Amino acid sequence: MPWRRRPAGPSRRLLDLVGIEPGAVDEADDPAVCRQVAFRAARRDGATAEVLAVVEELLADGTAYEFAVTLLENLQNLVSHGLDAFRSADEVRPLLGPRSAVCWDTVAGFWTAVADWRAGTGAPPETAAAILAVENADLRTLLWTANRTLPGGEKIGIADAVRYEKAVGSPIPGFSHIAVALRMTGQG
Repeated sequence: MPWRRRPAGPSRRLLDLVGIEPGAVDEADDPAVCRQVAFRAARRDGATAEVLAVVEELLADGTAYEFAVTLLENLQNLVSHGLDAFRSADEVRPLLGPRSAVCWDTVAGFWTAVADWRAGTGAPPETAAAILAVENADLRTLLWTANRTLPGGEKIGIADAVRYEKAVGSPIPGFSHIAVALRMTGQG
């Protein structure tokens, strides 16, 4: 599995930056590391700039691309919710390095396409209110990083991204939500 070839060092470095103790998160579980780091980096009192500086370094290493995109996507999803505890996208954007900014814009463009496609299917929009009201910290971290809130308060998430990729066949370059979903279910 290509994401496992990356040494554990960057994961530990990011976890240290956001104050997560060794052993609290499996450092070899990239999706879990990305969720936890993004959740803390998105906070107004988080180490956002420091985390984004490491992401910029990781993007220079081709083997860390998927990890970095996952972290940026999780961060983008979190800031989309418009919660007072998190920075806004407008506050995060100036903190991005040149590589991170390209990835940020690519991820944003992908999710705009997913939202447009979903609206075109005629499926009724789902409100984000239900996921934003979750009180369990672990479930909240999972749901808030896997879904985003659109400007009108609707929710789209990884299931929509997978459906979009299957229907249209346009994943984020070098990063597919179908592949991520397959790995998460042990099929990829």
